[in-house]
Amino acid sequence: MLVVRGFSSQSYADVVRDRVAHEQRAAHLAMVGDFDCSGEDIERDWVQRTGCWSSVTRVLLTYEQVRAYGLPATEGKRGDPRWPAFARRYGFDIEHPVQWEVEALEPDELQRLVLAAVDPYIDRDVLAQQIAREEQQRRALSDFVDGWARGSGGTSA
Repeated sequence: MLVVRGFSSQSYADVVRDRVAHEQRAAHLAMVGDFDCSGEDIERDWVQRTGCWSSVTRVLLTYEQVRAYGLPATEGKRGDPRWPAFARRYGFDIEHPVQWEVEALEPDELQRLVLAAVDPYIDRDVLAQQIAREEQQRRALSDFVDGWARGSGGTSA
């Protein structure tokens, strides 16, 4: 999983593109971000500079989600040159920039939406193997701690 926060460097975009090129499977990009003119441009810029995605899905936050969830708007960035085109695209007042933060969603709903978006791409066999490996490591660590506690008389310093 890769995380992009804001506009990323070209060197990071190159690293991502190179990693994707070495994969033996399709690369799917799931975007999570605020619904504002910067968020749209970050997505556009990232997709353009990496140019390696089989599909791109905006998981959060979309205009439809803002309306469906009745999310509160906050004041947008005055003077952002991207605002007028964004406002026209969605029918907003050009004189009053607004934006919606992804954090306005209830945490449980945010988690549900993200998990639903990535679910089709999860390899259940690999996931089961990883979960079994982690459980084995937990047991080994627990056995070690139990043995260490018994060996030291169970007292602490």
